[in-house]
Amino acid sequence: MRDSLQRLCEDFVANRDVLKSKFKLENSYLYPVCASIFCARGVRADADKLLDAKHLLKEKTGVFSNFRGSLTLPVCSMLAAKSAPERRMEYAMENYKILRDQFAPSSYLALAAFFLADMGVSGSRAQEAAERGKRIYKRMKQEHRFLTSAEDSVFAVLMSFAEQSDDALIADMETCYALVKQRFSGGNAAQSVSHVLALSPGAAEEKTAKFIQLYDAIRAAGGKYGKNYQLSTLAAVSVMDMEVNEIVQDMMDVDAFLSNQKGYGFLSMDRRTRMMHAAMLVSNDCCARDAALAAVMTDTISELASQTAVISGTLAIIAAQQAAMCAIIASNTAASTAANS
Repeated sequence: MRDSLQRLCEDFVANRDVLKSKFKLENSYLYPVCASIFCARGVRADADKLLDAKHLLKEKTGVFSNFRGSLTLPVCSMLAAKSAPERRMEYAMENYKILRDQFAPSSYLALAAFFLADMGVSGSRAQEAAERGKRIYKRMKQEHRFLTSAEDSVFAVLMSFAEQSDDALIADMETCYALVKQRFSGGNAAQSVSHVLALSPGAAEEKTAKFIQLYDAIRAAGGKYGKNYQLSTLAAVSVMDMEVNEIVQDMMDVDAFLSNQKGYGFLSMDRRTRMMHAAMLVSNDCCARDAALAAVMTDTISELASQTAVISGTLAIIAAQQAAMCAIIASNTAASTAANS
């Protein structure tokens, strides 16, 4: 395994363990996703900063706030992973009010509001993102009435930063969706993949072909990869500037490392989930190796709006993280509904 990837894997496990020690009884699938938030930003999780973030969240929001519940750990992680947490929390709450004028309130919308704040977006720029995001969301709904739901509002808001026209974005998404759907039967998964691919430059046919080639190459190498919510994370790593064989080798190396870590044994995370985490880490490592892309993760999107390809790569990573979080929010909601019925 490459040295940089080895260090990232070690940081990932350390971050996960810190999160588990300070936020007990959370959904077990949240810890690795949130550990990846720190990895993407090139920092180690700090217990004191996490506790400060937790106190800040409680101070600024009510017990029934959409920033709490399933989002408590992700929000605290994003607050603790960068500087000026108070300002970003204020931005997130302001952004949520702006987004709520365009979308129905939900945990997904709170997630979108915080992603904007984490990118340094607020005020008039957030207003523009909300308005264009709603237009894109309506177009998604027209194309896929029954598939499109609240979780897609996050993708729609992220897509508001794309330089392509709304028509071009929708055409790209639909081409990707049709091609992915030929291979994978799940409509929701195919739609999420099409959203991630649409956030990156290039022809839809080429992006989709590389994504499918990557999936097949992982299986040929003896790896197992899920066909449901895990696919959007694979789509994110597929758009990175790496050859398929290089991505596969890195993912298999990370998978081998994780297989020997606590929490990834026979009775813990299954092999498909473990491979999804490998994809997250490889995309984070690729980001860290690109100085310009790493700069976007710590600077504001608005200040670097001309660097379309760089921004697209960053948004793909963010989109993959939010897709995993959306799946967890949905599972928590379903479990809560079943318990109360």
